[in-house]
Amino acid sequence: MRMLLSASFVALAVAAAPAFARPLTIEDLTMLSRIGTPTVSKDGRWMVWAQRETDLDADRGRFDLWRLDLTKPGAAPEKLLADPQKDENDPQIVGNTVYFAMDDAIWSVPITGGTPRRLTDFKGGFNGFKVAPTGDKIVVWADRLPGAPSLEEPMIRKRADAGLGRTYDQLFVRHWDTWSDGKRSQLFVLPLTAAGARGNGKAVVGPLVGDTPSKPFGGAEEVSWSPDGKTLYFALREAGRIESTSTNLDIFEVPADGSRAPVNLTVDNKATDNQPVVSPDGRTLAWFAMRRPGYEADRQVLMLRDLATGRMTSLTEKWDRSVGSIAWAPDSRSLYVTADDTQETPLFRVDAKTGQVTRLTQQGHVGAVAVTPTGPIIALDSLTAPADFYRVAGSGTPQRLTNVNAAKLAGIDMPTVERFSFTGANNDTVWGYAVKPANSTGKVPIAYMVHGGPQGSSNNSWSYRWNPAVFAGAGYGLVAVDFHGSTGYGQAFTDSIRNNWGGWPLEDLKKGLSAATTKFTWLDADNACALGASYGGYMMNWIEGQWPDRFKCIVQHDGVFDARAMAYETEELWFDEWEHGGKTYYEDPEAFEKWNPVHHVAKWKTPQLVITGEKDFRIPYTQGLAAFTALQRRGIPSRLLVFPNENHWVLKPKNSRQWYREVIGWMDKWTGKAPANQ
Repeated sequence: MRMLLSASFVALAVAAAPAFARPLTIEDLTMLSRIGTPTVSKDGRWMVWAQRETDLDADRGRFDLWRLDLTKPGAAPEKLLADPQKDENDPQIVGNTVYFAMDDAIWSVPITGGTPRRLTDFKGGFNGFKVAPTGDKIVVWADRLPGAPSLEEPMIRKRADAGLGRTYDQLFVRHWDTWSDGKRSQLFVLPLTAAGARGNGKAVVGPLVGDTPSKPFGGAEEVSWSPDGKTLYFALREAGRIESTSTNLDIFEVPADGSRAPVNLTVDNKATDNQPVVSPDGRTLAWFAMRRPGYEADRQVLMLRDLATGRMTSLTEKWDRSVGSIAWAPDSRSLYVTADDTQETPLFRVDAKTGQVTRLTQQGHVGAVAVTPTGPIIALDSLTAPADFYRVAGSGTPQRLTNVNAAKLAGIDMPTVERFSFTGANNDTVWGYAVKPANSTGKVPIAYMVHGGPQGSSNNSWSYRWNPAVFAGAGYGLVAVDFHGSTGYGQAFTDSIRNNWGGWPLEDLKKGLSAATTKFTWLDADNACALGASYGGYMMNWIEGQWPDRFKCIVQHDGVFDARAMAYETEELWFDEWEHGGKTYYEDPEAFEKWNPVHHVAKWKTPQLVITGEKDFRIPYTQGLAAFTALQRRGIPSRLLVFPNENHWVLKPKNSRQWYREVIGWMDKWTGKAPANQ
């Protein structure tokens, strides 16, 4: 396999920039169109997707359905459904029909257009659905009380004196941004006839108690139909007193008619198994598997199961990359997967017999894959281009199919991006990139961005929450380094951050900033601010005490301030415990305290902006409040931004605009780039 290690990123082309272009702004970013996961007709003619447009007045995204005729070279996308009062979302093509979600119901419309028809009439809402390939059934996943026999939502009488207090007997009591109400995401199958999919269907999860798809991020990729529509495969972690400490999702198989209880196909693996998908010929089940229980960032190996014999094969065992998504080729002889690889997220083809891996794309981040008879279609983005659809033919350059933001990006000059490498901790090669503002002259102040995860990557991808092009548009040279613990460099590199949060990563960050300012003379080495969220936010608090004289300012978002409090306040305990050696705080307090920022507050001196969300249950807002209190008690210039309606992320358009203005305003103030206005 060929790895691309070029000196610079190749930007994905957007609209041609005129002679007098302007930089990307916060306002531009929040108004861009966003494409969803594509669905393609079996004959390869039609592609349909949901596209998000920003409704700033309503402070939300609004979704329409678009389609493209793939048989006509140069064809322009056209709207299939676009009711301004409705959200049409989650499209799926089966036969000549597009099925989609709208108004808490499932609807259909001919692929050629027409009047939508409501198919379902059950009450109580749902989270997602998949139509069987045979077109005669629909599986719906919805939150219902454990053991619910159908989608029917029974009326529950509340005593007048019951009060509003919630009671719990085990964890989770809250997860991501939601307090537990006792319900679980479960699967229900409804027959689909000419009259629609009426009634409340039938539960097929049986006695299992857990969420399928998993929460908070699981979706349609965790549920799969067999080609004949007779069997369902799904991922589920069985709940119980160990749920908050377990990563043991398993793959289950169940008849679509619910005639027997589900069977666990991966019972022997106590780590994560997920993303089941059946080959088009119905003979083989593919999924990915981790090996180490309790570790959410272990290598995801592509697995195959012969459905006739039960024989399992670890197909990519010798490939030191982690499979991110899985799709079968139409002939069932190979699979298309994505995986992080040295600051890129390419598409790969894996031979189903030999496990041979072939890289199909080079630069950019592949965010979605749809398979057609003539090859895959991908959603591709980069640091300087939001996602569009491309057709992949062999290993050549992907062919652009859409340019959904051409008009919105006309007249905007994107920054340039260059990659660099250096010798970091443990004498390992560490990679980073620098983003240079367009048309800049002289030196520019530095925004030194630290990614979260910590098992993540500052890769060649577009982001709406921490967008390097926006920082460059504000006049900053953005620098990012894939420190030890990052993904895309082999599992050993990813694993190296365990019990090492403030060690090798900080060494990499110090050496990386020095390497960047030495290589790129347009960076003002003496005028830099550091910023990061989640683990990156932790690192901001760690830098305050361990590297206190380097930066003019710091921006800390949802970062760990006190490791002891974090160990008892977070919800997914497996993460925090794994990262500190695998034991609880009370069993091994030294492991948590070794890298605890709270012990070094006496050395803090750098002005810091603290940002947090009240609905963040992963790193609760109390961590941010404590950091702000420490800054205030030390007399350090500081500012606190609290979003009452955001979780670990900032998602609402108006909040996003406020976030960027506060962050860039704080940096402007302390770098001297603009008059102080805080």
